Amino acid sequence: MARSVMRIAVLALAFVLSARLAAAATISWMVDGVERFAIIYAPKSLPAGKLPLIFSFHGHGDDMENFQYVGLQSAWPDAIVVYFQGLPSRDGYSGWQVEPGEYGDRDLKMVDVALAALKKKYNVDDNRIYATGFSNGAHFTYLLWAARPDVFAAFAPVAGRIRPTAMPKVPKPILIIGGERDQQVAFQDQRAAIGIATRVNGAAAPVMTWIHPGGHEYPRPTSGKIAEFFHEHVRGD
Repeated sequence: MARSVMRIAVLALAFVLSARLAAAATISWMVDGVERFAIIYAPKSLPAGKLPLIFSFHGHGDDMENFQYVGLQSAWPDAIVVYFQGLPSRDGYSGWQVEPGEYGDRDLKMVDVALAALKKKYNVDDNRIYATGFSNGAHFTYLLWAARPDVFAAFAPVAGRIRPTAMPKVPKPILIIGGERDQQVAFQDQRAAIGIATRVNGAAAPVMTWIHPGGHEYPRPTSGKIAEFFHEHVRGD
């Protein structure tokens, strides 16, 4: 887990403006007696068909209010996009579990509860549910691959690593994004995650990468690349 506070700077004004024009709502669920929050973007006019669903997780020390401006809802306006709020970690900053059993599996349980509730509220396509996250949120995304592989159609961790206790075993399409000059999550650890994904997926599922020349960041094209990748992959293909 990243030790310093990783807060995404909002640099793309287009994302801010488009996000403000979209319909968003803050909702909550009770998970083991704790209220968990998320910001949800749903298509302005709900189509008759089933809807794709994207779960998105901010970095360590960030929050859902800030992270929503990465603009996934603009990159794929026909999808439901959920920006979850992390709980305080051991250092007091908000974050996510990165290993099975950590914090009593509070975040895995949150995903289970949220997914069940969203399926009741929206016509969710069970074959088009996706997970993505940045930094600590990417670590949790890898954990979801290991712990909930049958739920998600594809994953897109940004600047993350795989923990030895959270090794995936089921092939799944994955897009891995990282910066060559990342000093927060060592790039060699991110390359190791690419190697693990390649071995797990074999010929059964694609491993796509976008390696940019920057550091520990969420570059402007990231959400568009993630949305494009998710759009191409349906569970069971």
